[in-house]
Amino acid sequence: MKRLWLGLVVVLTLFLSACMDNDPPNVDALVYENAKPLSDFSLQDQHGEEVTKQQFIGQWNLVFLGYTSCPDICPMTLAKLNAVYKNLRSEYPLQVWFVSVDPQRDTAAKRKAYIDYFNPDFLAVSGDHKALFPMVRELGLIYAISDSSQPEYAVDHSASIALVDGTGAVRAIFKPEFQQGKVPLVNISQLTDEFKQIADYYSL
Repeated sequence: MKRLWLGLVVVLTLFLSACMDNDPPNVDALVYENAKPLSDFSLQDQHGEEVTKQQFIGQWNLVFLGYTSCPDICPMTLAKLNAVYKNLRSEYPLQVWFVSVDPQRDTAAKRKAYIDYFNPDFLAVSGDHKALFPMVRELGLIYAISDSSQPEYAVDHSASIALVDGTGAVRAIFKPEFQQGKVPLVNISQLTDEFKQIADYYSL
């Protein structure tokens, strides 16, 4: 009877350990238990080639909005994303996307020169607002242009980063840190750690 009891204890311990290992990731990021599938779209990359939803398939994707004239959030976030990419690329299939929401100024050549400064392996895509806006909305991000008739205008956009899985569905949103008097930016260590937890739990 004692052996039977000890056996049951061992089985129960193993069962509880397995359940704990399968708990959803405990992260600050907004994680969708049921990933949100994206509709197809047609944009252009920095080489002038068409980019569609198919580019998401089979890998993890970190998607960030911005524009090349952005004075702070965009260059600082892309530098951080490059560090995150280097932390993760040996363990996970990963593509980083820079989606320019300023197609009027950000030509393919300008996007290429800009993204090459950070990492030429990143995608720098854009398109007209008719194509951009629905995609951005489905990503769970936003942007707005106040007055593009002025020679120098600003573009308001999300500082968050969307995580799209290998089926072309939004799995999570990584939020920046907000500190008074500072530009809202993602934390490299936190994003790397949370990405690993999410990617390991929701494997491709």
